[in-house]
Amino acid sequence: MTARPSPHFRISIGLDVHARSVVACGLDGHTGELFERRLTPDHNEILHWIRSLPDPVAVTYEAGPTGFGLARSLTAADIECLVAAPSKLQRPPGDLIKNDTRDAQHLARLLHLGQIVDVVVPSIAQEGARDLVRAREDCRRDLMSARHRISKLLLRQGVVYYDGHAWTKVHDTWLRAQHFEMPGLQLAYESAYDAMLAALDRRNRLDVAIAAMAAGSEYTPVTVRLGCLRGVSTLTAFGLAVEIGDWHRLTGRSIGSYLGLVPTEHSSGASRSQGSITKTGNGHARRLLIEAAWHHRPRYRPGANLQHRWDKASPAARARGQLANRRLHDRWVGFDARRKRPAVANTAIARELAGWCWSLAVLDP
Repeated sequence: MTARPSPHFRISIGLDVHARSVVACGLDGHTGELFERRLTPDHNEILHWIRSLPDPVAVTYEAGPTGFGLARSLTAADIECLVAAPSKLQRPPGDLIKNDTRDAQHLARLLHLGQIVDVVVPSIAQEGARDLVRAREDCRRDLMSARHRISKLLLRQGVVYYDGHAWTKVHDTWLRAQHFEMPGLQLAYESAYDAMLAALDRRNRLDVAIAAMAAGSEYTPVTVRLGCLRGVSTLTAFGLAVEIGDWHRLTGRSIGSYLGLVPTEHSSGASRSQGSITKTGNGHARRLLIEAAWHHRPRYRPGANLQHRWDKASPAARARGQLANRRLHDRWVGFDARRKRPAVANTAIARELAGWCWSLAVLDP
């Protein structure tokens, strides 16, 4: 996300976009005149109204569930369009009246002042890959919920599995053998088990699709280089690649802040107070890094899977990946020696891991 410089256009247009309506407000930077109109979401109608205003113009609207189609349509028509990051929109604390018209006016004024922080509009291919990765994330949550429902239903009946790790083939055989005399309870159990199998099948099909895309797409080089790190499997590497997209717009220092892995701060005068991490930015990418960071805690013994990923990468990527793996494990050893709380230590490791991921992503092939 980048802040825009002072405007080089005459008309600043703010659009408050909804599924069934669009409220538009144009601000003439020369005369201060406002042009307001309620439109439909049809792109041609919006474009026709914008072209009726004096040139040059620029447009902004908030990122949200309506997506990036409008931004792509306006950009294709040679109209500058910024998709504003909602978390970066400045609003006066005393402004307690909110409606569509005032929101559009507020966006137009911020655009006129050059105070819009815009998000990067992904390409159609990148958005499709991102949707695939996020569908897999949704399926992972569904599978976790389905498994919890099964285990808790059994626990309420006093049935507990003691013969090893759960959700293995042996555990599945044990689950299939469970039977209850009460018809209602048996039907509830079968329904929960069927839901778990359906979620598992969806997850496996998505894993196959993601692996195929990771092996033959524009994200393959970045995915291969990120795979040189411990805990960053193909699924994790591909997820990071498509969620972040253009790594060159970030730096090794800014990527931690971009992903919300830096501490919150409230400082005034000589006092300085830091709290938990901000958790801003891309939550999916942040979760992937948090999970990958735990893999650096055990002793560094490269396994067969990691060495297989190394074989696909260039010598420079392998060398940098091995350097990162040793460095992050040493950091874990230091945290454990200081008796640092594991959750806090892992967050610090994830923040540094983000920097190493950036280093590998921007590495020349």
